[in-house]
Amino acid sequence: MAGIVAAINTDFDQIVLASEVPVLVDFFADWCGPCKTQTPTLIELSEVYDGKIKIVKVDIDVEESQELATKYGVMSVPTLILFKNGEVEDKMVGVTSKSVLEQKIETVL
Repeated sequence: MAGIVAAINTDFDQIVLASEVPVLVDFFADWCGPCKTQTPTLIELSEVYDGKIKIVKVDIDVEESQELATKYGVMSVPTLILFKNGEVEDKMVGVTSKSVLEQKIETVL
């Protein structure tokens, strides 16, 4: 995935919370059809906002990531959470359009 980083419990703080740029985290599962629909949009955004934001994927089915899903209240996938300076700025549940994501990203830049 171009410009998209994977994270688990042990590196989430370093990759997401300590990031100097805003981070859009995609909580997903491999079996999730809507998650697969969301991925191409995230790849596009990673190219458009290269260097301005990070896009990170967290697989909720991986044991090393389940703690994160619980911590951030992920009840269904995809769930997209936008972080800035280590704080949650916005949370979107379900497939989110590119235009909506762009608007939300622009508010944290």
